[in-house]
Amino acid sequence: MDQNNELKRKLTPMHVWAIAFGCVIGWGSFINPGKKFLHTSGVAGTAIAMILGALVMIIIAFSYAYMVPKYPKAGGEFTFTKACFGKRAAYLCGWFLVVAYLTNVPMNSTAIGLIVDGLDGPLDILKFGFHYTIAGFDIYMGEMLLAMGILILFGYLNIIGVQKAAFVQTVLSILLIICVFTLFVAGLVSSKAKGINMEPIWGFDKAAAMAAEATTANISPFAHAGTAGILSAILATFAIAPWAYVGFDAIPQAAEEFNFSFKKVSYIMIIAIVFGCFVYVSNNTVAAAALTNWPDRVMAGEWVVLVAAEELLGTFGKVLIGVGVSCAVLSGIMGFYLASSRLMYSMSRDGYLPEWFGRVDKKYGTPKNAMIFCIIVSLSGPILGREALGWFVDMSAIGASIGYFFTCASTMVTAKQFGDASRFLKVMAVVGVIFSVTFMILQLIPIPGLSGVHFGKESYIMLAIWVAIGIVFYIMQRKHFASE
Repeated sequence: MDQNNELKRKLTPMHVWAIAFGCVIGWGSFINPGKKFLHTSGVAGTAIAMILGALVMIIIAFSYAYMVPKYPKAGGEFTFTKACFGKRAAYLCGWFLVVAYLTNVPMNSTAIGLIVDGLDGPLDILKFGFHYTIAGFDIYMGEMLLAMGILILFGYLNIIGVQKAAFVQTVLSILLIICVFTLFVAGLVSSKAKGINMEPIWGFDKAAAMAAEATTANISPFAHAGTAGILSAILATFAIAPWAYVGFDAIPQAAEEFNFSFKKVSYIMIIAIVFGCFVYVSNNTVAAAALTNWPDRVMAGEWVVLVAAEELLGTFGKVLIGVGVSCAVLSGIMGFYLASSRLMYSMSRDGYLPEWFGRVDKKYGTPKNAMIFCIIVSLSGPILGREALGWFVDMSAIGASIGYFFTCASTMVTAKQFGDASRFLKVMAVVGVIFSVTFMILQLIPIPGLSGVHFGKESYIMLAIWVAIGIVFYIMQRKHFASE
């Protein structure tokens, strides 16, 4: 390859940690306590699911740490799969990774309007200009313009140099940690945060409770209880752990841009996962502990993390969440831009996508055309609105699960080929394969007795469409696959 078409090595360990952590923690850690976690799994169910999910991700991370030095090229899981299982498997892996990464950019962008709407009170400063409704959610021109402007700005930062983008990412990630930890400490020391407030600790049936017009005072009949109810509560959140932690695996996508030893990869991944777990569990727990009537707040559709922060710290709490969620959203946009563009660059370089996607900017040494494509696709987020994109969480989860499966399976093949893996790593790779398959089963197959765990109808439709588009591209590139 021409030297001018190669990526530049400018990323430090701190940069790479910030990219991974920024991808792991996006809008969901601040919005989902009220939107999904508390009523679905409660405080206890969410904490158990997230901790178990983090442990599984750490198990899988060992396979990534082993494979990156073996194949230190942009593309990550796609590159591993191609080397171990051939072109067709690599295409399958790469195609689903694209949806796992790229859908997170527009998803994060749709939270920007929510942030402003939550912080400006009754002012509604972005609700101006023409507007329309999709899936029951009103979309205004003001919200679209702000979100689109941020998407274009952060895409531009990725184009003009990975080092500049990584610096911004590092600042955002550090601010995010400070905000979450401050709220956590406030929850510990404030007399307003009480353990009794966390009931029902396993969550409740939101639809049934709302249909019966129940309130916090009489929510008990709808609380998840019994073995099946508690197991469902835990698994409903555990099943989306691949989405919750997707981003630590963005590290291999930038492998060609590391300016440090690959031996540090495992430590960076583990630290990013642990920090991510802390943010998810802390935000969810503090939100419930600080509010005596969080079930009412959840059923009313309120932003419970923001309400809890204001309850604990007043106006400062509101500002704190504003800064924290802004950093989470912006770092998520930045990180997934990087991961998506590097993956498409790698697939193009190897003939899976048109050559246009593989061109590197001569001045900045970044995959400019792939980034431009990512920006254009991401601009759909502000147009479609937050509610219409909610089921992309499921798409990201299945895409990440497939990537994890192929990485762990590739580790098993490579370890056997080179004979240099420890018994511990071999066991971790096998366990990683088992959990990856488990995630896919939980996501795709309805299991009797377990409610709220598998995909919803819209997610199945979206999956079918994505598979159909993938088949079309596969047929278009059949000459490339025939040469295997």
